Amino acid sequence: MIAYGDNIQIICGNSNPEFANTICKELGIPMSKATVKTFSDGEVSVSLEETVRGADVFLIQSTCKPVNDNLMELLVMVDACRRASAGRITAVIPYFGYARQDRKAKSRDPISAKLVANMITAAGANRVLTMDLHAAQIQGFFDIPLDHLLGNPTFVDYFMKKFPEDQFNHDDFVVVSPDVGSVGRARAFATKVHMGLAIVDKRRQKANVCEVMNVIGDVRDKTCILFDDMVDTAGSLCNAAKALVDIGGAKAVYACATHGVLSGPAYERIEESPIQEIVFLNTIPQLANTPSNKIKFLDVAPVFARAIEHIHGGTSIADLF
Repeated sequence: MIAYGDNIQIICGNSNPEFANTICKELGIPMSKATVKTFSDGEVSVSLEETVRGADVFLIQSTCKPVNDNLMELLVMVDACRRASAGRITAVIPYFGYARQDRKAKSRDPISAKLVANMITAAGANRVLTMDLHAAQIQGFFDIPLDHLLGNPTFVDYFMKKFPEDQFNHDDFVVVSPDVGSVGRARAFATKVHMGLAIVDKRRQKANVCEVMNVIGDVRDKTCILFDDMVDTAGSLCNAAKALVDIGGAKAVYACATHGVLSGPAYERIEESPIQEIVFLNTIPQLANTPSNKIKFLDVAPVFARAIEHIHGGTSIADLF
């Protein structure tokens, strides 16, 4: 059943217009005309240039760097569509910023992920579509329906083609979680690619003393695939890769993560690390000229396009997993 007729509209902000254009091509519909700009004092201005009355509107906007500007664009776009009498508003957020602030790590900390969820709901969004939240419990921060896509199937398809089972002995491969917190997602990936699992455990014995890295599991003379949800400054990932080689005796190290935040010294660290290749999804726009030849991006806009089709048609998105 289609609750909103055939009138589906895609509107994008300035965070990742190329991603939104690919979604429109996959759906076979034009991008709705809208102007999203910033005044000289920094205020966000949104002008919808065609009617959205009664339409099923999907707003494409990652809240990546500059996080606050992109978040504010999303909120103003939602408000503009609500005041223009859109039938339903879905915030499509390929990368959800502030997701790492999902709990009080120490006294008097904010829980900013919950605050952002409240803001999106208060602005008028009816539902959210996102991919690989840093913490699964963030789904419960929203008081509106949230569809949570997984990047796992895309990585499985990529590595199964890169290392076909009929050509390689998968006992010589192992999936590695770069820290204890990522074990769950690494285990799910390892199960699908039919590989073993290892963990890099890091701990600081006392203040101002270097972390001690321990490799839990057998990686000696094996090809390792580090698996995580995001890479920011790449410190933990590159240290884990170094530990796999220096301590664990790994033969080769690959890596993959859904969101390539890649801030600060990330590119330099990846280039200097023993990682042979690192694969990201394009939930965050990549630089025109990536400073490292080790980095590769996979396109998940078609996955989001299929999810939008299912949401618009009122059908289950379970087959996407």
